[in-house]
Amino acid sequence: MKRILMIGTGGKKERTKSYNAFSSINFPYVATIQDGTVILYIDDKDQALSGTAVQFYHELDTGVALLKLIPSMNADILDYMAAHYDAVIIESFGVGGLPSYETGDFYNAIGSWVQAGKTVVMTTQVPKEGSNMTVYEAGRTIKQDFGLLEAYDMTLEATVTKLMWILGQTKDSRRIRELFYRTVNRDILWKDR
Repeated sequence: MKRILMIGTGGKKERTKSYNAFSSINFPYVATIQDGTVILYIDDKDQALSGTAVQFYHELDTGVALLKLIPSMNADILDYMAAHYDAVIIESFGVGGLPSYETGDFYNAIGSWVQAGKTVVMTTQVPKEGSNMTVYEAGRTIKQDFGLLEAYDMTLEATVTKLMWILGQTKDSRRIRELFYRTVNRDILWKDR
């Protein structure tokens, strides 16, 4: 039996019943194990522990919400969520961005979140290849105007977990940005800060 090894930050459950339920998203498999032999595909010497002590954290901020955009969604949902959550991860369409209606509702709702000192992370609903908000004007404008965080090639699972951990440590926006873009076990490889 052949077994596949993948990094935890890139693993995503894609099947509900199969034994091979997990896939590696946006990162190649690290190794396979076949007939008791480990075949490494990636030399991980640069990721070896440096001899520093492991540090454990116990604080998580569970006030992180997820909003999956759907066509014709009303931006009022973001206003409601702002009263109940410290951060929102918005799963956008395609490479990222928000609907650009004439009313500017989404733009204004995001502005309210940022003005209140809350965290907004943009990602994509598409599991592979990641987001890039600079491709279209609507995404580029809102990212520049509000300094939004972007998940790029991080899995949704890694994004949620990392943000809950970060907000358990700090609420300072500069520190949040720094920690979010700090690579942990290759969770984010492509980033344009």
